[in-house]
Amino acid sequence: MFESRAEFSGVGVAFTDRLGGVSPSPFDTLNLGRSDIDAVDRVVANHRLVREAIGVGKTVTIAQVHGKDVWNVTADDAAAWHDGAEVGDSIPGQARLVKADAMVTDVAGVALCIRTADCAPVMLADASQRVIGAAHAGRRGLLDEVLPEVVEAMRGLGALKIIAWIGPHICGRCYEVPADMAADAGAVIPEAVARTRWGTPAIDMGRGAEAQLRSLGCDVAIVGRCTYETPTLYSHRRDRGATGRQAGLIWLA
Repeated sequence: MFESRAEFSGVGVAFTDRLGGVSPSPFDTLNLGRSDIDAVDRVVANHRLVREAIGVGKTVTIAQVHGKDVWNVTADDAAAWHDGAEVGDSIPGQARLVKADAMVTDVAGVALCIRTADCAPVMLADASQRVIGAAHAGRRGLLDEVLPEVVEAMRGLGALKIIAWIGPHICGRCYEVPADMAADAGAVIPEAVARTRWGTPAIDMGRGAEAQLRSLGCDVAIVGRCTYETPTLYSHRRDRGATGRQAGLIWLA
């Protein structure tokens, strides 16, 4: 169920893989997204399995749109959240998920959940100030500076010393892009420019995210493997879109 998991001074961090759930092929089996093509009840059940495994009551999700908006999850937001809310209006009559690509909170017992299948999930915490954040750092969001936005939002809640964990994502050896796209990325984050294993232009989202976070004064750990190269992880590129979503989660104990 977990690609990696850690506890740090009252903060829990976990990155899931695709194992241990209830979804059938081609999701096999812990699909935490794509409720448009997987059965909604199975996605809800998979979220329940993850919550039970990490020991939290709620996993809060967002409608990720490759932007840079940050949702501050308040105590009232957490109180209103319920089992099944992770899939938003996939369930008739249920409210739509908030459109954003990052979340912050200082509410305990709620896991912020970012869902990915090649983009980089980034979990952030100031354990001493009891503030956490989570971001969906795909190519567009990374270059549009979703990470500076989530760091600023955390500091607005009192965060001072932030640690960030970068989870499973497609690596620079596998993320081939047109030469002009790689050049555009390099103009914003030089460290993001890469070459594939076969020598073509590429973007390294992990290194780009790490460089950007360090420039913001964060400590950074890259803890996830390449989604494209790892069969136990979902990869949009490798599986040509017919794939589920794993998650990065962070919570205050």
